[in-house]
Amino acid sequence: MKKYIFLLFILVTIAGQNYAQDANEPSQEEAPKLKPKYAKNTFQATNIINMHSVEMVNKSNLQFQVAHHFGVAWNKDATTGQNLAQVLGLNSGIAKTYISLDYSLFDHTNLGIAFAGNLTFEGWIKLKLLRQQTGPKNVPVSIAWLSLTNANAQEDPSNDDNPNYVAWNKFSFLHQLLIARKLSPKLSLQVMPTLVHYNIIPYGINNSNNVFSLGLAGKYQAKPNTALTMEYSRQLNMYEDVLDISGSISNYAPDLFAVGVEFNTGGHVFQFYIGNTTSASNIEQLSRNLNFIKDGKFAMGFRLNRSFYIGKE
Repeated sequence: MKKYIFLLFILVTIAGQNYAQDANEPSQEEAPKLKPKYAKNTFQATNIINMHSVEMVNKSNLQFQVAHHFGVAWNKDATTGQNLAQVLGLNSGIAKTYISLDYSLFDHTNLGIAFAGNLTFEGWIKLKLLRQQTGPKNVPVSIAWLSLTNANAQEDPSNDDNPNYVAWNKFSFLHQLLIARKLSPKLSLQVMPTLVHYNIIPYGINNSNNVFSLGLAGKYQAKPNTALTMEYSRQLNMYEDVLDISGSISNYAPDLFAVGVEFNTGGHVFQFYIGNTTSASNIEQLSRNLNFIKDGKFAMGFRLNRSFYIGKE
């Protein structure tokens, strides 16, 4: 009998110790929940070079940007000799300036307006659909959607007598899916399938209203406040044997390429780049580029942006 009492005492003691340990351990419901860890600063600015990035203007912030595209640095078709100003594209007479304002209603929604030169105006909305994150759930990429409207306010005497021509014909649109991943603290990549749509077929019945392209962009964070950037887009249709407004056949450059360096001062982001476009608008850059890489037609440019908080303190 004493043996059974002793054995029962041992079992009760062990059970009591296990219960005490379990009581001290948090239950699954009480265990602290993992917080999502979001990828930050996939890119340093809302534009990589010419193209938009997945980055957004912060809520209640107004971002002001000025981008300037100089003329082609070296025009080998010129009949006159080159001087330093022509070589740098500073005296070409075709420099384009892009001035824009972005405002963030919410952290995931940006609205923007811009003047793109030559009486061309643009407006857009950019939505953040996914954020790259680890934690309770893993999301490998950040995804944003950009829809942009372009309106050309220049007079078109060639259509003054055309009863079917209306102001709506001067509108064109860009829709772009931005998919980016921060691969490491230094390296980020983004792919950009894009559709450009013209309300009226640009030059003749044999042309299409829709131009498709696919782009790739990247950023390498060389120093804490200095990054190297790159963009490449390939136009997939409507660049060969396109009927011109004059009735002649034109060919456009299907490749859009640029490399740049950007500096983040905390209050400003300054970007300097070289690429084969002098156009200020993404729509022209991705559908009507006249500067062929094989001809060495590259131009310099820069972009400066500054954000201001205009919400309630």
